[in-house]
Parts: sequence; structure tokens; C-alpha cells
Amino acid sequence: MSKSIKELIREEYVKCAQNPVYFFKKYCYIQHPKRGKILFNLFPFQEDVMDELSEHRFNVILKSRQLGISTLSAGYALWMMLFHEDKNILVIATKQEVAKNLVTKVRYMHENLPSWLRGDTIEDNKLSLRLGNGSTIKATSASGDAGRSEALSMLIIDEAAFIKGIDSIWASAQSTLSTGGKAIVLSTPNGVGNFFHKTWLKGEAGDGWNPIKLHWTVHPERNEKWRKEQTQLLGEKMAAQECDCDFISSGYSVVDGQLLQWYEETHIQEPVEKRGFDGNYWIWSQPNYSKDYIVVADVARGDGADYSAFHVIDVENVEQVAEYKGKIETKHYGNMLVNVATEWNDALLVIENANIGWAVIQEAIDRNYSNLYYSYKEFGYVDDDVHLQRAYDLKDKSQMVPGFSMTSRTRPLVISKLDTYMRERVPIIRSKRLIDELFVFIWNGSRAEAQQGYNDDLVISFSTSLWVRDTALKLRQQGIELNRKALSLTAKNSGVFKTTPQQAKDSWRLKNGRVDEDITWLL
Repeated sequence: MSKSIKELIREEYVKCAQNPVYFFKKYCYIQHPKRGKILFNLFPFQEDVMDELSEHRFNVILKSRQLGISTLSAGYALWMMLFHEDKNILVIATKQEVAKNLVTKVRYMHENLPSWLRGDTIEDNKLSLRLGNGSTIKATSASGDAGRSEALSMLIIDEAAFIKGIDSIWASAQSTLSTGGKAIVLSTPNGVGNFFHKTWLKGEAGDGWNPIKLHWTVHPERNEKWRKEQTQLLGEKMAAQECDCDFISSGYSVVDGQLLQWYEETHIQEPVEKRGFDGNYWIWSQPNYSKDYIVVADVARGDGADYSAFHVIDVENVEQVAEYKGKIETKHYGNMLVNVATEWNDALLVIENANIGWAVIQEAIDRNYSNLYYSYKEFGYVDDDVHLQRAYDLKDKSQMVPGFSMTSRTRPLVISKLDTYMRERVPIIRSKRLIDELFVFIWNGSRAEAQQGYNDDLVISFSTSLWVRDTALKLRQQGIELNRKALSLTAKNSGVFKTTPQQAKDSWRLKNGRVDEDITWLL
């Protein structure tokens, strides 16, 4: 006996309710960029991802571009809304327009369902879709209070690596998932240290998140030719970000991530000694009496979020021989810097003189430290040639101010020096702390600074040390050349008095232009 239409529909409905992949493949239509309206025939890797999303509560997806994962998330959201009552789904993205795109995909799938699958629509607009069974999905842009008052069944964060302030968004939204809600956090990579990267690391460590990595090679229609075309279209760095799922190659770090990785593998060492009241003064080698050193310090208040930091640099080899990063009172910090600089062969002591830095500089002055760095106060920019022309290393400091002035004009030049030195792989960096800071030292528009939630104290003091190192070397070389020139002139001087061989025999008689004078009286 053949089944009735109602029975067939009932069976199909049950199959769809039990299996979202079956629902997608048979009844969901999507808009393909090239093929137009097509059934959502999932690739095998998309089916695997759907299984993961169904099985795990919190999922973080590190993906290549254009793999259809946003579409898959939209389909999953629609499936939840249709076959479950009172499901509340929120989509957050960098901009409302981006979040709206995912909701649009949900609305398109819903509109093209058979009438017996389509839900009663209570609200349908560009930002939201509400069904008669109480289920809803809506889009919002990233803001600190996004999702705060919602009781969410599922939260979808699209392009999470590119959302500013997402840490606070997640903190507010997380409490709304406490009743059993799910989360899908997906993105291409955008450097290290941000919320998405940290979440991915938690997933790899098995700390509450299920990690799903989708390299460009998972797509069956892509090959090496496609990958090369992406490099031609996007450029090498952007293609690595969009295709390779590589955190190191992606992002906008001031120093290239792969170069920093090379430093980690070749230069980083554990300190041979850790000193100080807090154990944060790290030393990699002992002072060598035959070498010149510079000590460059950044100053923090001692009780805030920032740290005081300094580096000890071997001037000739550009080698980091010691480093400090900690929270310390300015008086103690000033005394510490004088002691450290004295220990390292009376090193040139460079202290940033902005705000609280003056208190530290004053300690060095009160202790009469003789090799304190001074800057010309009438110059609002850094120019080592000016220092040379103005006789920087002379004792007359009447036209100078103690310390180094980091201003809006000097900072870009100091960062440029960092970029130049690092690209040429000149510095010998030993500190893991410094490399970690460099990984999250990024371009925020035209300004180089630490990524939100991180510090750049070590980076700034290290960058300053590289500029000062160039100046110190030039001054030292200038001094050597002046001494050499003076010695050369002395060697060529034949003296005031000239003698003949005959006169040399009678060396105690001197011709004074009139008569010979006997000078034995000098004896």
C-alpha cells in the first residue's frame, strides 16, 4: 500500500529534524557566487565540521577563506530554529553589515524551503528573523554590551580575529550561555596574542574549546594553481593570512612573525642568572672590561598596568646581555639603574624623561653618575648627526636635558630603527620576554603599539637602545679618529729647531741667529 502525502512529509520532516546534513542537502538552497541558486550539497569536510558542531558546545574554527563555513553556520542556525522552540541565536561580527550577511543567508534558505518545512514568520527584516515557535536570529555589530542582556541558545562570532574589544564582548556574552548555549567562533588568523589566537590555543590545550582547523587544501576543488593565484591577487602576506591558517604569517606585527620565529629557534636562551628582589633582572653574560655597554630604561609608575624595563646592550656586537622587566618604585629603580650601569663598565645610562621618568633621572643625578645620557632640548626630533655636530659628548650640558625624550616625532624614527635592525637580523636577542612582546607589537593604523591587553615596555626600551647604540658608536668612532689625527700630526712634526750633522756633534752649542751660544749652563 502506497504512503499518503502526509505520511511522506512526516517521514521527511523527522529525517530533517534528526539530521541537519540531510536537511541541508535535500531542501536548503544557497546563493553560489558563480552558479547562482543551488542546493547546499556539502563537501565531505563540511559534513565533518557539522558533526563537530553538533557534538561540541564551544567550537573555535581556524579557517581558510571561502570554504562556506559562514554558510554552514547559517544553515545550522536555521535548523535549530525550525526544529526547536524558543531558540535565541545571536550573530556578532566586525560590522553590522558583516553580521547581516549571515542572517541574510538564513533568510534566503528559509524563504526557499518547501511550505511544509518553512516556519511561520513573525518578523523578517535585514537584521533578524523571528518564527512563530519563538525561535529567533538577529545580527549585531561588535560592541562591549553585545549579547549582555540576551539569554542565548547559540552565539556565532564571525571573523573573530578582527573584532576590537572582543575580550569584553565574550566576557559579557559568556554568562548568557551558562544555561547550555553553544558558541561558534570562526575566523581567518590575524596575528598572535588576540582573543581568537588565545581561544585557539585553549582549544589545542583541551581547555574547554573544540578546535577545528580548515586549511585551504581541504577544499576538493582547490590545488596549487589556485593557491598561487591567491598570492598574485592578494600578495604573499595577505594570501598566507587568508589561505594557510598560519597565525605567525598573518597579522600586522611591526616585525615579521616568521623572523621572530627564527629568533626564537636560533637566539633565545635561558638567563644564566636571575637577580633582584623579584628575580626579574635576567643576565646572559658577565661584564667584559674591554667592552662598551649601554643601559636603556623605560619607566613606569610601579603600581600600574605597565612595567619598568631596561636592557643592557653590548655596543659593538648589538648583543642583549641583560634585561629587566618588573614593577618597582621610582626611587629604587633609579638606584638600581645606577648600580647596573656602574657594574657594566660605567655604561652609558639612557632613561626616558617623560613624566615619571624624571624621578628616576633625578636619582642618577643625585648619585653623580658620570655617564648619563643627555639630549639637546631645542631639537624636537632625533638626529644623531646633530648630536655629533653639537658635541654631544662634551661636559658642557647647558643646552641639554638629561634623558631621552620619546615624543610623537621621535617615536616613529625609533620604531624605524627597530624595523631596520630586525630585518637585517643584526641584534642578538636572548630574551623570550622581549620576543613575546614583539609578536604582539602591531601597527594600529599608523601607530606602532602593543596589542590591546599587552605591554610594549621591553620593545620601546630595546628600540631606543638601537638608536642610541648608533649614536654611541658614531661618537666613539669620532673620538678615535680625532685622537688618531692628533697623533698623526704629532708624528709628522719635525720640531722647532733644525740641526746639521756637524751641529749634532756639538749638541751643546746653539745658533740663535747672531752668535753661537753655549747652553751647558742648563746642566
